[in-house]
Amino acid sequence: MAETIRVVLADDHAVVRTGYRRLLELEPDMHVVADLSDSEAVCQWFSTPQPTPQAADVLVLDLSMPGRGGLEALAWVKAKQPALRVLIFSMHESPAMVGQALKAGADGYLSKSSEPEALIDGVRQVMRGEQVLSPDLAAALARQTNPAHLGLSPREFEIFRLLAAGRSVEEVAQRLYISLKTAANYQTMIRQKTGFGSPVEMYRHAQAHGLLDGSE
Repeated sequence: MAETIRVVLADDHAVVRTGYRRLLELEPDMHVVADLSDSEAVCQWFSTPQPTPQAADVLVLDLSMPGRGGLEALAWVKAKQPALRVLIFSMHESPAMVGQALKAGADGYLSKSSEPEALIDGVRQVMRGEQVLSPDLAAALARQTNPAHLGLSPREFEIFRLLAAGRSVEEVAQRLYISLKTAANYQTMIRQKTGFGSPVEMYRHAQAHGLLDGSE
């Protein structure tokens, strides 16, 4: 019998997590060891003293969650546990989001519009060390040019999306649990890297590249 794949689910919708848990636990080789509702809970779970961090093989992670943001949680977890496989399962389908997730350490990226079997297969594939991408996302990623946001770090990218959505520096600091000075410094770095001098320019760029989903 194959070894059991221990899965952690992270999504801010309880109904969605319940559905994913039931779907995965119907498989004889999978067991959901935790389901978490925000990025802070993800980071806390994987920073818990031994043996809890070793009780997971695959993290299925949504990107649109409260707190520091899914991309930063992804980068933090992969830095903490490089051997952990992370499969992004998200409503975001833009090449920019896929590219940022892969840059932050994701082992795979599936759209929530995928068939349920794709999630099951995806968990098994990343567990085998394979990179998983929805076919449509892989094709879109291959066509991506070199837009201004591509050089941003995961944290800078999260802050860029918030600023582009009309959030003030104060709101960014409050939402991401950082100081006002730190948020302002990030804004300056983002403007330098992208060349955008105003929130309007950021908004137009983000809108054109599908970076906004209404939850920022």
